[in-house]
Amino acid sequence: MEKEVRRGGWWVVVMVMAMVIGRGETHLVQNFYSSSCPNVEAIVRQAVINKTSQTTIAVPATLRLFFHDCFVQGCDASIMIASPNGDAEKDAPDNLSLAGDGFDTIIKSKQAVESVCPGVVSCADILAIAARDVVFLSGGPSFSVELGRRDGLVSNASLVAGQLPQPNFNLNQLKQLFSKNNLNQIDMIALSGAHTVGFSHCNRFSNRLYSFSSSSSLDPSLNTSYAQQLRADCPQNVDPSIVVNLDPVTPQTFDNVYYQNLVAGKGLLSSDEVLFTDPSSNPTVIDFANNPSDFSAAFATAMIKLGRLGVLVGSQGQIRTDCTAFNS
Repeated sequence: MEKEVRRGGWWVVVMVMAMVIGRGETHLVQNFYSSSCPNVEAIVRQAVINKTSQTTIAVPATLRLFFHDCFVQGCDASIMIASPNGDAEKDAPDNLSLAGDGFDTIIKSKQAVESVCPGVVSCADILAIAARDVVFLSGGPSFSVELGRRDGLVSNASLVAGQLPQPNFNLNQLKQLFSKNNLNQIDMIALSGAHTVGFSHCNRFSNRLYSFSSSSSLDPSLNTSYAQQLRADCPQNVDPSIVVNLDPVTPQTFDNVYYQNLVAGKGLLSSDEVLFTDPSSNPTVIDFANNPSDFSAAFATAMIKLGRLGVLVGSQGQIRTDCTAFNS
């Protein structure tokens, strides 16, 4: 934690709690801004409420933004940087489908915080708070967010490839990617539950409907009636902008129905359904499908661990005044 003390015309940062400085090592704490911006979480919560009342897309968009940020270079808000040359992190192919409402949620939240506590709260911390809030506001668990991140100084599209899970990943590929980020299999299955809200473009799963294998055009793990509905929603050669809800049952509620869908063969992406079909992960899926409290607890734990990835602390990085641009 830190506070600023005015001395001789200069702002001197007085460290009131020791920080671990190495990148990838964390010393985040709850109530980090208790003296410098005590109402930050309430300010962000109100901004998130305002945005989600305008569009429910802000819920999955903000949550996905947090995930995509943390898995590339750590949770440093590098995903927020806009580049006139189209070569920032957000411009990478894997990030082009990130909905603008997620970015807008963080921009509006930052503006609200800056009006009260200028130059104090990082965009990375605001993103972490907002991700927690959209989960809670859509029916999911609440949990305490660790804070103290600083904003990164690098945002390159070239750094994204290979850092994010793909819709056709098998369980081993998912486990390897998450393990690289200090997240175990239960964390991975719990975080996949974020697909209880949001949507996916048809081209992300159309192979399961029309060209699954040489012996079957349709993925046999798909529920037959669900597959028929997906073919109706996503005919071949459909406009790539067409989207389908990841959860066909309660698409705007953060709940454990995602896992019930997997048990019923209604996982939209291959990387979703494999969590049920693979014997290694199957018991956890069944547990989460039957016990919403188990899912909520595991999701909260995994989100806290996710938020610790590769953070900048202490004197590293910067506190951006505008989340979309490095300080000049």
